Amino acid sequence: MRRFNRFYTNLIGALDYGRHLYTPFTLTEARVLYELAHHERVDAADLRSSLSLDAGYLSRLLGKFEHRELISRGRSEEDPRRQRITLTEGGREAAGLLEERSQESAGTLLQDLPPADRARLVASMRTIRAVLGEEPADTGARDSPAPSVTLRTSRPGDLGWMVERNAALYAAEYGFDLSYEALVARIVAEYAEDFDPRRDRTWIAELGGTGAPSDAEPAGATGATAERVGAVMCVRDGRPGVARLRLLLVEPGARGHGVGRQLVDACVDFAREAGYREMVLWTNSVLGAARGIYQRAGFELVGESPHHSFGQDLVGQDWRLSL
Repeated sequence: MRRFNRFYTNLIGALDYGRHLYTPFTLTEARVLYELAHHERVDAADLRSSLSLDAGYLSRLLGKFEHRELISRGRSEEDPRRQRITLTEGGREAAGLLEERSQESAGTLLQDLPPADRARLVASMRTIRAVLGEEPADTGARDSPAPSVTLRTSRPGDLGWMVERNAALYAAEYGFDLSYEALVARIVAEYAEDFDPRRDRTWIAELGGTGAPSDAEPAGATGATAERVGAVMCVRDGRPGVARLRLLLVEPGARGHGVGRQLVDACVDFAREAGYREMVLWTNSVLGAARGIYQRAGFELVGESPHHSFGQDLVGQDWRLSL
């Protein structure tokens, strides 16, 4: 955590005392101006609370702003004991300059990232805020439109990507060892060697593309900005009339866009059209987000048992859906 803090504060120039965003203001002064510019009514007590500032320090800072004719101070209409802070015309100009520089700074950080990486970065930031306890805010129209998600069937190279991403993500998020990569490689190899287009299917989810191409279109037809962000398989289970859902994967940066739900829905729809009577899957209890997707799709938990696999103590679960 400390290493990340050092990296990020240096990246955004937070330690450039006295010239935050190349303006005459410190980072704290800039935050106060931001709060004043983005709220219709602000009292000094509100600023102390929202920014966790010492009362004496805030009083000196506001005195400095008043001397520079950036703010005016008066009694609150709701409570005469409270001090109402209002930006002057000069203060609004200063806040506007800070907003413009802030937008430019963020744009510089993001401009060279492909859309999928931008989505990953923003999703990771939301995750940090949520895990550390920040209440969700209604940002309204300031939020950018969600990147588009498209599904397509697999092409050459996709199966290898599925092995690599499953191994890397499960190692990073759950500590799975090399035996999990070996299992995924065997599943993918068996699928490729015994593939029946009437009974088997793999879907790849892409984020940021311009639309889903037909299966006849060449790889890359969704546009240079499309990135693979998820996958799932429907395969024969070995028992008559039973399909098995396997290897559901959603990249961290694409979570929250409905990718997992779309992949599972496509899998279930295909199984119905192919004439399967039921669909089954095996997962582990630690995969909470995936289990939620299965439940919403109508799967029911039919059995579970503890096991030691992939270097971890786990609880395996069997799920079933009547088609």
